[in-house]
Amino acid sequence: MDVARFVEGLHEHTAGFAKAVADADPNRPVPTCPAWPLRVLVGHIGQAHRWAADIVRSGPTSVPDPFDADPGDPGEWSDWLHEGAADLTEAVLAAGGSPVWTFFGPRSATFWLRRMLHDTIVHHADAAGTTGTAFEVAPDLAADAITEWLEVLSDPVTPTLKPAFAELRGTGQTLQIRPDTGLGWLITRTPDGVRWATATRAAAATVAGPVGKLLLVLTRRLPADHVTITGDRALADHWLAHTAA
Repeated sequence: MDVARFVEGLHEHTAGFAKAVADADPNRPVPTCPAWPLRVLVGHIGQAHRWAADIVRSGPTSVPDPFDADPGDPGEWSDWLHEGAADLTEAVLAAGGSPVWTFFGPRSATFWLRRMLHDTIVHHADAAGTTGTAFEVAPDLAADAITEWLEVLSDPVTPTLKPAFAELRGTGQTLQIRPDTGLGWLITRTPDGVRWATATRAAAATVAGPVGKLLLVLTRRLPADHVTITGDRALADHWLAHTAA
């Protein structure tokens, strides 16, 4: 997926997020982010976009607390959200192919555009679920979001950032994520951590369904009954229980 598609997707889902929270009660609880009221969810998105832009321009900074973000009055949320997405886009495009800091070592600035795009997609689903508005994600973006999340989970740095992910280690257990759009993902739980590849063979457990629903189930924005799980159900349930983003 090219940079232009990441930019398009970021602005599409920032706009969808802004529409979902328009005129909503800032104190309404977000069911899929139980510790957050809607104001904090809004603050997180605009704050995260600006934080990533600052990293691209200037290097690492401490991870901000969403409760410290100030998105302004609800009537200002849309402009504030769009400004954050534009700031990130501008920073990434200006950086070109130059390497920038990431948690996983120096990478292209596109890393942050892609990371923030997929964070925005999932939180757009949070916002839509909170306010009862429609949510859709294009199949190519949903598929890339799943791939990107598996890349994060399989990086050896990840358990040092979130020790709970060490629970995903195993002894060769396999899980297939099978979308309705073609080949899916084969996950193998090894003693050293998660490994994944394009699915070309069967697995002990399979999670299948429309790719957008798979993304929302894998990120716990929808319950597992929105997809079809076959094979070792305990293995699939363990995966879902230990991969909370």
